[in-house]
Amino acid sequence: MTTVADLTVPGRTAVMGIVNVTEDSFSDGGKWLAADDAIAHAHELVRLGADIIDVGAESTRPGATRVPAELEAERIRPVIRALHADGIRTSVDTMRASTALAAAEEGVDLINDVSGGLADPDMHRVMAQTGLPVCLMHWRTTAFGDAAGAADHGGDVVRDVHEVLGALVDNALAAGVAHDQITLDPGLGFAKTAADNWALLNALPEFIGGEFPVLVGASRKRFLTEIRADRGLEHSPLDADPATAAVTALSAHLGAWCVRVHEVAVSRDAVDVAQRWRAGRDG
Repeated sequence: MTTVADLTVPGRTAVMGIVNVTEDSFSDGGKWLAADDAIAHAHELVRLGADIIDVGAESTRPGATRVPAELEAERIRPVIRALHADGIRTSVDTMRASTALAAAEEGVDLINDVSGGLADPDMHRVMAQTGLPVCLMHWRTTAFGDAAGAADHGGDVVRDVHEVLGALVDNALAAGVAHDQITLDPGLGFAKTAADNWALLNALPEFIGGEFPVLVGASRKRFLTEIRADRGLEHSPLDADPATAAVTALSAHLGAWCVRVHEVAVSRDAVDVAQRWRAGRDG
């Protein structure tokens, strides 16, 4: 059985490469929809330095609509099965317990639920049933599926994320998920303003200093495209890869457990720079 320890890279932050088996993801929708293309892309991300591949078959981009559960499972099964057979660690990005269970049957190593288990009342039970590591993310919304807009975080987004993640952990533990199988994600870009996202990054040491390993998922998010937009430059999601790498470097330097990224090569460079920087300090 996989544990969080199995997915932890000694001495540095792990790099999670994103493979979207979707038609409509915000930066690469449709590119990897065919299973063979998704599998080949995953192998390329591993070659470039990914430690784990996050396979998702349902977009949560602004304006996204949910796909049928059967289609989501149908898309992820062959990809996770093939990568598992090739010895590649995988996570499944899903809000559905049935999809998580299907992924577990194919050998997935981690359940990554951007709703933290709130979108499906059976999710925490299935997480416990599989015995797999899980990632619980903060997302305050009344309708899971579309990350657009900005939720009311009570005037203090950092406090809200701490409180909600604490409640999600309690729910997971009560369902039987083991304490040492839980990781957390503050949910950058999910119903949050740019100011909210920067406040959470500024508070990252608080989260990293807590009980649970922390995953940072800033890759190609809109608040990072604003870095170049503010200078009047092209600012597509792909143009945010350098800013993503900067967030990766800082997150790794602070001790984040994992970063979830689309462009693996530059973020793996950033992680390795942070590792050597810390080694120089500690040496």
